[in-house]
Amino acid sequence: MSVPESLAEIVDDFAAVDGQDKLQLLLEFSRELPPLPAELEEAAMEPVPECQSPLFLSVDSADRERVRLYFSAPAEAPTTRGFASILHQGLDGLSAQEILDVPDDFYAALGLADAVSPLRLRGMSAMLARIKRHLRT
Repeated sequence: MSVPESLAEIVDDFAAVDGQDKLQLLLEFSRELPPLPAELEEAAMEPVPECQSPLFLSVDSADRERVRLYFSAPAEAPTTRGFASILHQGLDGLSAQEILDVPDDFYAALGLADAVSPLRLRGMSAMLARIKRHLRT
């Protein structure tokens, strides 16, 4: 699988743990999702209704060589926040082309299919799809 180094490191972290430890790692990622910058309001962000919990994202691609990604999800939604944090840590600051080249199903390599529901995995897929859609327009 061809993914940027920052995302590949996260995939490797998940590959190194089993079962419940994967959920614990996802929970750790959820705690690392940065807050929104003061100038960005959730109301101006795009909702991702495929997620089971409220999730909003914003893609700043004014500089195509350094795309900025912003996510907002409630603290009571650790799985959704964890997925958002994985995408943030793995893709924020990369070029538009690097993000567009990420395989749509890269998340399968995280090995979370046995730990979280298919609906939740579809939410992560939807986040990446929306980011890519922004970058294609």
